[in-house]
Amino acid sequence: MQVLPGRAITGMSAILLPHLSPTTVDWASLDAHIARTHEAGLTPAVNMDTGYVQLLDADTRVQVLERAEAITGGDFVAGAFVADEPGAAFDLGAYRQAAEEITSRGGLPVIFPSHGLNDHGDTAWLDAHGQIATHLERFIGFELGSMFVPYGRIVSLDTYRGLLEIPQCIGAKHSSLSRELEWDRLALRNEVRPDFLVLTGNDLAIDMVIYGSDYLLGLSTFAPDKFAERDRLWAKGDPGFHQLNDVLQYLGHFTFRPPVPAYRHSAAMFLKMRGWAENSAVPIGAPTRPDSDQDVLRDIGERLGVL
Repeated sequence: MQVLPGRAITGMSAILLPHLSPTTVDWASLDAHIARTHEAGLTPAVNMDTGYVQLLDADTRVQVLERAEAITGGDFVAGAFVADEPGAAFDLGAYRQAAEEITSRGGLPVIFPSHGLNDHGDTAWLDAHGQIATHLERFIGFELGSMFVPYGRIVSLDTYRGLLEIPQCIGAKHSSLSRELEWDRLALRNEVRPDFLVLTGNDLAIDMVIYGSDYLLGLSTFAPDKFAERDRLWAKGDPGFHQLNDVLQYLGHFTFRPPVPAYRHSAAMFLKMRGWAENSAVPIGAPTRPDSDQDVLRDIGERLGVL
């Protein structure tokens, strides 16, 4: 793939939902984190995997949306999540309701994976997105690998082409953690629909932005300020981009090691170190990292100049 120097990068940052305890959300820290992400120039993405959307009850998910609306004036994206079981049928009504909760507050829905959406093959997956499109003016698709959730799906390139042909779908987050698969999508995008957003979710290759990807990353919740700085450096053609990107990538490789979902606990520890969260607790059901990780996280924070 050709490197594209000087391009403006669109950044969306999946917001961590801080917790005071495994059963208590730290709402004050959430509000501040949404605000600082928005002020940095990144679009907050709430109720994503980074926000533990699979572990939240309906009332909590809605309260997150209401706070995002109040803080950003509706300038946010959010996961349209449907909880179901293996083998479940695609539930259009549930997705419509989840999306309406977002759009009614000014946000842009990200069609979050579910068993009903992903368990029935690529043809059914694409047909489901076509059905969703008849009820929404705009939405973002989402390929999520099984290393993140057991009901994840990465579709074939032919199926991805079909997604590009749905005008209401303005972009899609791609979280396979594979450069090759993402490069294939970029080439197809450039050929078929140049305005379509290929939003990298590859926290192990955050330099995909130099090839034309934009991003919707969980890693950026650790340091939205430094991601925004990195993006500005690339747009200016400043070689400092590479040095900053290298340290951010070190953070990504350390925190997104298996089990991958435990990166959220890494983020909670890092936000606490930065004074951005009261506690590093995670909700019940979320995997955790050992306390020894804190020494490495502190070293990385010092390299970034934020600790």
